[in-house]
Amino acid sequence: MARITRRNFLQTTTAAGVGFWVAAGNRQALSQSANEKLNVACIGVGGKGGSDSNNAAAFGNVVAICDVDRGTLESKGNAEGFKNAEKFTDFRELLDKHGKNVDVATISTPDHMHAPATLQAMRLGISCYTQKPLTRTIFEARLLAQVAAETGVCTQMGNQGTALDSSREAIAQLRSGVLGTLKEVYAWSNRPVWAQAPGRRMDLDKFAAQVKKDNPQDADRIIEGKKKEIERALERLDWKNWLGVAPHREYWPGLYHSFQWRGWWDFGSGALGDMACHQLTVPFASCGLRDPISVIAKSTGHDYDSFPASSIIKFEFPETSERPAIPFWWYDRRGNKPPQELFSKWGIDKVSDSGVLIVGEKGAFYSSDDYCGRYELKGVEKVAVEYEKAENKGNNDINNMYELFRAKHEGNPKICHSNFVDRAGPLTETILLGNLAVWAAATGGEGGEMGEWGEKVEWDAKDLKVTNLASIKTPGVADLIKPKYPEGYRLD
Repeated sequence: MARITRRNFLQTTTAAGVGFWVAAGNRQALSQSANEKLNVACIGVGGKGGSDSNNAAAFGNVVAICDVDRGTLESKGNAEGFKNAEKFTDFRELLDKHGKNVDVATISTPDHMHAPATLQAMRLGISCYTQKPLTRTIFEARLLAQVAAETGVCTQMGNQGTALDSSREAIAQLRSGVLGTLKEVYAWSNRPVWAQAPGRRMDLDKFAAQVKKDNPQDADRIIEGKKKEIERALERLDWKNWLGVAPHREYWPGLYHSFQWRGWWDFGSGALGDMACHQLTVPFASCGLRDPISVIAKSTGHDYDSFPASSIIKFEFPETSERPAIPFWWYDRRGNKPPQELFSKWGIDKVSDSGVLIVGEKGAFYSSDDYCGRYELKGVEKVAVEYEKAENKGNNDINNMYELFRAKHEGNPKICHSNFVDRAGPLTETILLGNLAVWAAATGGEGGEMGEWGEKVEWDAKDLKVTNLASIKTPGVADLIKPKYPEGYRLD
């Protein structure tokens, strides 16, 4: 078989029902024949990318891997299942060379690089498993859903709770109307578990000024030592490609790579972006939490560079044919939760550090698990419901990946419960609107306390526009809706 025609061959034989899947009762079993495995490229193989690439390697043939951290790249390249993979630090070079032969790509980078890599891969006809949140900005989420629909590729977002039977059962229970008329939804998180607060950026000039002030006698030695530390780090890290589409800034040890990027507006999406895709899996699918009409927030304060240490956000959703207008409340930081009386009413005296509460006229839904691995109905009993159970390949993380491979083999993007078109794109749009309100609530209270409510953002979800303000009176807000990519990267 000519390698260049592999994708067409797979599509043709899958449509004809040839040999890739073996019936096993009502389940499908993936053929393990090496020459029938899908070719995989893994973009980002450290952190969550480590398990994403391992999961993909369990079902596919990894032909190329990419990571901006050369140490991580070498380590993964020496691991079983990756030894024959070609290594890259620039995903564009990987896709330019291997795009015609790759069937599936995993994208497990910092948030700001999800969309650039996923867009290029989908436009080459490659099915994508992209980590949550799907994108850093609202327009990118809309665009990824559109391109997925236009190209017909299979897609899956990495919110692994979607592949839990408990979350699927919970969605079915709530859709049955067991709670009666829905009234309100709450979610709270113990994130951030990384640094977030104003005034955190550091560069060599700022460092040198501080050292000369605090320790003038040893300043030259300390500054020179820091320079050498940075030089050693940049021998390992491809900082230019790590920044990618983000504005340039100096690298600083431990401040961005490899985990602290989540707390910076240019690279991450804060606690809301990190956890809401998990926690809202059930409320979004069962309560219709899409296309909010307004959002407002309060925070402990930020500087438009680093996210605040904590925030509270209120979303408003319009009435639909299935429920009245309802609010959704979000709280982040350990201990920052909805009022206790909301829980006491339902006999919940000890509230989890993270969780979800959905209140209806007849009862309430309570989950004390980020992924809805467990839940309780309060005031009502479960009803008989039907739902599609996930195929069990070990745990919900690998099950979520397996669903993408099954969808690709069967040529049916709808098999993926968290596909970009129906779930991941609209869910990410909803979540990221909350960060637009946090951006507008930059003023915190005294001593790191919560400030007053910021300006309410009234939202036209259809056209992705703020309708009540000519512009939110802070710098850079337009880039949170639609970013500008530098030369060398394609957005729309």
